[in-house]
Amino acid sequence: MSRTPENPAPGTQPGTTRIVAGETGKPKRKRTLEIALVAGLVLLIGAGAAVASSLSRGPETAPAAAAADAGPAAELRLGYFGNITHAPALVGVSKGLIAKDLGATKLTTQTFNAGPAAIEALNAGAIDATYIGPNPAINSYVKSNGQSISIIAGATAGGAQLVVKPGINSAADLKGKTLASPQLGGTQDVALRAWLGKQGFKTSTDGSGDVAINPTENAQTLKLFQDGKLDGAWLPEPWASRLVLQAGAKVLVDEKDLWEKGEFVTTVLIVNKKFAAEHPATVQALLKGHVESVDWLNAAPAAEKATVLNDALKAAAGKALPADVIDRSLKNIVFTTDPLAGTYKKLLQDGVDAGTTKQADINGIFDLTALNSVLGESVAGKKISAEGLGKD
Repeated sequence: MSRTPENPAPGTQPGTTRIVAGETGKPKRKRTLEIALVAGLVLLIGAGAAVASSLSRGPETAPAAAAADAGPAAELRLGYFGNITHAPALVGVSKGLIAKDLGATKLTTQTFNAGPAAIEALNAGAIDATYIGPNPAINSYVKSNGQSISIIAGATAGGAQLVVKPGINSAADLKGKTLASPQLGGTQDVALRAWLGKQGFKTSTDGSGDVAINPTENAQTLKLFQDGKLDGAWLPEPWASRLVLQAGAKVLVDEKDLWEKGEFVTTVLIVNKKFAAEHPATVQALLKGHVESVDWLNAAPAAEKATVLNDALKAAAGKALPADVIDRSLKNIVFTTDPLAGTYKKLLQDGVDAGTTKQADINGIFDLTALNSVLGESVAGKKISAEGLGKD
């Protein structure tokens, strides 16, 4: 394209004599040199524009800067449930183990009935970490494209059952019946829906289908069952034991029978990713208190353990439990810091089958590095694996 004084080449001033196509009267070598200089300027301008374009694209293409370590947090807000399956939290809070290890960081707590409510609070910034079932943790991770939470430890395994009226003797007897779960999308809700699907029943999150599922607060489930308004429920401890011992229910399905080696995770400890990045020392201190709580539960005499847990349950849920309920509950539970990462692909698929989550890649959901650091301080060589789904 020809350049004129009104349309100068880049880097030239109006009125400057330029090389025009077909021009003669200048040595060929000089003409070639000028053309090369102009081409070089065009390439430099193009490269600069490309850099500017890449910087202006934002987070869609440029990786976000990692949150800086801001040191120990002034406060840690911790969630948990008033269930025996959350015993490490109950012990850690009531015996002061977590507060002790947090040092100058203030510990505040909030109790929940089920996982989805705790996740909502975590994602809204109302709490920083929580004890929770695995399925709500998976669902949050999937919905946020891996940005919301990290699973940093296990807490309990086992302790969930489908309990029903005495007249129900098989899966076939459940057609047309009404069952309860603690909350839609919670771990027991997903387990119930997935199991019913394998029995050939259709269910829906709106309560319709071959078997109606009504997500109901645990204490209300006990009353409704006692009043004859529910046919059964898939519940964590101590609620499964309460329905059996206080309301005449019987066990139709013990969830441990559905898993290889009878091992399935009931409760894990998760943390908000942003909080963990900004306050890694606080997360490590929380884990230290958590590990001490699990160790205490596994070492304490049965009578002392029952007393401590019952006192903690009374503080968290407002009412102590009969001794037989505590005893039955504890027999069904294993306390462990291992989140059993090898089970999570099945847990994800159960959520997909239940219609409460979508198929997704959950690689990265675990960050067990701080846990393994804490465990390494007391048990040489012990390491808990993320099974390829995150850092360990």
